Amino acid sequence: MEGSYTNAEQAKADTNYMEIELEMVRIWGKRKDGAWFYVEQAAADTKDRPYRQRVYRVQEVNDSTFTSDILTIKSGEALQGAYKDPLKLDALRADSLGLLEGCTIRLQRRGNVYVGGTHGRDCPNQRGKAAYATSEVSLSSNRMVSWDRGYNDAGEQVWGAEKGGYIFLKRKRY
Repeated sequence: MEGSYTNAEQAKADTNYMEIELEMVRIWGKRKDGAWFYVEQAAADTKDRPYRQRVYRVQEVNDSTFTSDILTIKSGEALQGAYKDPLKLDALRADSLGLLEGCTIRLQRRGNVYVGGTHGRDCPNQRGKAAYATSEVSLSSNRMVSWDRGYNDAGEQVWGAEKGGYIFLKRKRY
């Protein structure tokens, strides 16, 4: 999972998709309660101002299933660009995180790919007119597809890509 990703090819081929860059670095490597990652997502033309900063906590359920808890970061602005600055990441503490209840992603191995997502309407969301969000994810060694969508109480999509997920290709390993 760790690495630098871009969907530049997809954005060039289909203008319905913004060009996004995603950075994911491992943190807290000595912890025994899962693999922890700091994640930044930004539009390629405003890389210095990420629109999403999260911490993912990935845990093995069994040999073919993993879960990924999604955590928000209080005062994340201080960590902007931390994927390239280990000193900034040293300042990140577990007590500055908040679990996004109901938004855990469950991934199942299918050959060399892990596929999964959130469960039903369990992930509350207030972006725009949304009541809940869904996330579908597919992971392989060099590619990640992420399809996040928000829905109102009537089940109508109110934000997110309509045709399919964002296709991120890994361009660099950390």
